[in-house]
Amino acid sequence: MDRLIYTALSGATQTLERQAVVANNMANASTPGFRGQLSMFRAVPVNGDGLATRAITASTTPGADLTPGDMTNTGRSLDVAIDGDGWLAVQDQNGEEAYTRAGGLQMDSTGLLRSNGNVVLSEFGAPLVLPLGAQVTIAPDGTISAIGAGDQPDAIAEIGRLKLVNPEADQIARGGDNLFHPRNNEDGTPGAPFAADDTVRVVSGAIESSNVDPTEAMVSMIENARRFEMQMKMISSIDENDQSANKLLSLS
Repeated sequence: MDRLIYTALSGATQTLERQAVVANNMANASTPGFRGQLSMFRAVPVNGDGLATRAITASTTPGADLTPGDMTNTGRSLDVAIDGDGWLAVQDQNGEEAYTRAGGLQMDSTGLLRSNGNVVLSEFGAPLVLPLGAQVTIAPDGTISAIGAGDQPDAIAEIGRLKLVNPEADQIARGGDNLFHPRNNEDGTPGAPFAADDTVRVVSGAIESSNVDPTEAMVSMIENARRFEMQMKMISSIDENDQSANKLLSLS
């Protein structure tokens, strides 16, 4: 019976972990640029001194769903959506370079350009600072131009250029801050920042929606809840069978 308990209990534990992943996806279904986290189950043999006769269930998150979300036109000059593949480079809370698809950019009181509070980086990896009160435009290649308050239209000046990168899917991974980072090297050291890619294009005046389908996420949550209930019933049945077997042994 212990083998069956191992299977049911490990399955229930991993179902809860998978439910947490789906719940996080569901919570971010309306977050611009969010990439849904993938989740899957796999069987893992239990190794020990004896034969490997038992296996447990393991829930893994192999990566994120990198399918682009829908574009929503906003008409706002600081909103940008990545057109196709690519990422916008920002500075995370530790001062390291990270990447996002969230293009709802904001300018703070000092002129720093930010995405969800993270400083947006230029093609040279430095923070982008805009003139306060300026009228800003962003070209498809990420070039930022500005006209100062009260200046004539012909006084437009180039301020800088967004750092846009396009790494392979297996070179990038989501961090706990919901930003994407270069995967660690084989020795465990952090990966180097990616070089700017001149072929990546953006659409100004638009933002990219989350690629999470709320209906699909809700169905997955219901399936996980039913699976967990079934596994709990299995454990209860195992316990009842054990008790019945003990009674038979005591009678004999």
